[in-house]
Amino acid sequence: MAATNMLLKLSMFFNILSRPHLGLWSNQKDVKVFPPTCDRIECPSFDVVHVGDGYEIRRYNSTVWIATAPIPGISLVEATRSGFIQLFDYIQGKNSYQKKIEMTAPVITEVSPSDGPFCASSFVVSFYVPKENQANPPPAEGLHAQRWKPRYIAIRQFGGFVADYDVAVEAAALEASLSGTTWANAIEKSREKESGTGTSSYTVAQYNSEFEFNNRVNEIWMPFDLDDASSV
Repeated sequence: MAATNMLLKLSMFFNILSRPHLGLWSNQKDVKVFPPTCDRIECPSFDVVHVGDGYEIRRYNSTVWIATAPIPGISLVEATRSGFIQLFDYIQGKNSYQKKIEMTAPVITEVSPSDGPFCASSFVVSFYVPKENQANPPPAEGLHAQRWKPRYIAIRQFGGFVADYDVAVEAAALEASLSGTTWANAIEKSREKESGTGTSSYTVAQYNSEFEFNNRVNEIWMPFDLDDASSV
């Protein structure tokens, strides 16, 4: 039974990411859906502080994530697959404490786009550490803990199965929705502090099993620090 449950949890996140859009929200414009996955397994908590046209601003508390090293490549699909294998081994006990850890949602992939058409982008795949492990997450070779301060995140939801060809489109749509707002200014300042260039990085959050064909919920995230939103 335990093995069956773990396989079901694995399927929840080992999304091949190569299928076309399916589901009810492929062209969703408003953020209204609480990911159903979070009714079944642990997700980081947040407060909604603003709802705009096609986006939502959330406030997340301090959290800890386990992340891969940057994965160079041209495919978010392939990078997420590669990163998730490392994370799944980690929660199965391949860590310094040999401790098994509960699955959580979402699994997120931070995308730092390349500067040119023939340059590799960089992807970091992360797993939200359950509350019971937040104080002392087991270390593991090739992975590191990301300790988030309280932060705002601009969110855009979209449905279907995530594919390489549409994540950039969804990210651009979020950028367009935020254009001219104080939120956009805060995101830009945060990017400049992190990269020194203001590169248009973003994060793709995935919640559903590949076997769920309806009511799929994915999100584009654009985080920014509280300090950068102090004037909002």
